[in-house]
Formats: sequence, structure tokens, C-alpha cells
Amino acid sequence: MSLLTVTSVRPVTPRMTRMTFTGPGLREIGTWPDQQLKLLFPRPGGSAHVSDAPDVGTWYQAYMAMPESERPWMRSFTVRSLIDGVLTVDFVLHGDNGPASKWAANARVGDVIGRFGPSRDYARPLGTADLLVFAGDETALPAIGSLLELLPAAQQRLVFVEVADPLEEQDIPGVRWIHRSAGENLVSVVTAAEVPSPAWVWLGAEASAVRALRRHFVGLGVSKKDIEFTGYWRRTLTQDDAPTSDDLAEAQERIAALSE
Repeated sequence: MSLLTVTSVRPVTPRMTRMTFTGPGLREIGTWPDQQLKLLFPRPGGSAHVSDAPDVGTWYQAYMAMPESERPWMRSFTVRSLIDGVLTVDFVLHGDNGPASKWAANARVGDVIGRFGPSRDYARPLGTADLLVFAGDETALPAIGSLLELLPAAQQRLVFVEVADPLEEQDIPGVRWIHRSAGENLVSVVTAAEVPSPAWVWLGAEASAVRALRRHFVGLGVSKKDIEFTGYWRRTLTQDDAPTSDDLAEAQERIAALSE
């Protein structure tokens, strides 16, 4: 685990803020598609530091052994970019009291948070099908944006992103923007779209939406091994809450996919 220091803060849209960080070990990490990491946000008057243990099991044991009143809040994020030791992360501002959103809304240059990962052990390559399909909401937009930047110009792709309204659109070519303000939603738009076969599919959004879309693409004949999927958030639960039976089933599916 290492600490990160904020070096810049700027709004991308009214509901998304982009921050850059520096910190020890960033230059040695390298890059690969869809880099995931854990960020740790200190409780009031507390520290973001947990343990220097490099092993995830040992580190997590140290984290859980901390008194809850001192234990930093931990949330999962996707790297937007990691270049020359500078880490860029986009934060969705939910307008609630969630620890990550609340911290991001008030973050300033010089603030310090914790980092665990990203680890190359969890790296997954992009698909090699003729058509790549990406579907997600604003929480997945940093991952989708970074993945699209890796694709050759000739690669066929379909990209669907659900956001609150047109003000949340970003300068990412080829996206079919889905606006909740217009009564649209990710599942209905994607399932109504014509998707040629064969295809490789990447899904990231609210957990139940991801499950519905995964079932849809499996029903279209897409192999399960050609569907990357992550439930980025749960509608009535946080990462501090216990996993549901659906969450556990999703985790087992992801473990099975990683072992193939």
C-alpha cells in the first residue's frame, strides 16, 4: 500500500471531477487495459495509511484489524491514465454523503489518500473479435474512455454510455449517449440495438443492469468468455455492505473467467 498526493483538480463535467496524483511506486507499475485499484479515504482526523504489506491477503487482514472508527473508507476505481508516474482518476460526484464523492467534492492540491493496486495479476486483454461492444454508465466512463484510446482506428466498435443529461457528455468519439433526463436507460437502449456477430463485450454499470445485459448478450450467442463484466455499484448498498447472493454469483463467474 502507498499514499497518493493530489497534484491537480479540475471539473470534466458538472458531475465528474478529474484529479492527478503522484506517489511512490507509480512509475514502476506499468500500464495495461482496464486497470483497477483501491483508493482509501481517511475518516475525519484520521490517516489513509493502513499497512506497507505488498501481499493483498496480508494487507487486507491489517485493514480489517483496524478499529472501525480509524479504518479508512475503501472504494474501487479505474485508472483513467498512468503516464510518467502521474496517476489520473475521474470521480463521479453523486451529490450525497458517500465518502469518495464527498471527499472528491472538497479535494484540494496537497490532499493525501491511500492506494492499493493496480495489480497486473488482474490484467485482462482486450477482445480480438471483429466487433467490440462497450456499455456502461458514468461510473464506467473512465474505463471505457481509456479502453477506447487503446483501439486501432480501424477496429469496429459500438459504445453505449448512460449519463444524467447532455451536460455529462465527454469528448469521446463514437459514443451513443443515453440520457436519463430523457427517460432513457442503458439496458433498454442496448437490448434494442442490433449487434452483429461475432462480438466481444465489455460491461460496467449498476450491478443489476450489468447482469441483465450479460444475460442479453449470452442469449444472442456471445460466449461467456467473451464478456467482461463488473457491477460497479449497487443501487441500495455500498462497498461497506455485505455481498448479496447475486454479488457472490457474479464473483464466481468472474473468477471462472479469469481462470480460462
